[in-house]
Amino acid sequence: MSTSQQAIFQYLGLNTSLFPTGSRYAGIDTGTLTTNTGRSIAYVQRRFLPKASTLAVLQQYTVAQGDRLDNIAYSTLGDPGLFWQLCDANTAMRPSELEVQGRTLNVTLPQGTPGARNA
Repeated sequence: MSTSQQAIFQYLGLNTSLFPTGSRYAGIDTGTLTTNTGRSIAYVQRRFLPKASTLAVLQQYTVAQGDRLDNIAYSTLGDPGLFWQLCDANTAMRPSELEVQGRTLNVTLPQGTPGARNA
């Protein structure tokens, strides 16, 4: 989306994000890099991970044999695409780090969602 299109969307109060609301990148700005040849390259700006200790814990989940993070996200958060939220809450860079039988996972509200910590 061009800068002028983004300005029109913002003026009208419309969402200019390239990512859906449930995406880990929702609300993250994009940038444009112009190379020395004049080529413009769009990119997503850096997403900083939240401190897990600042997230409100809704419940805990103990991983069973054969569990996958997308299935855990579906059963606890209602959306398999929110697996990244479990990664954030449990300081994991890769979903496979959390798919260990017997591991207890924190299921939390997303960063910025009001709620008492360790609710």
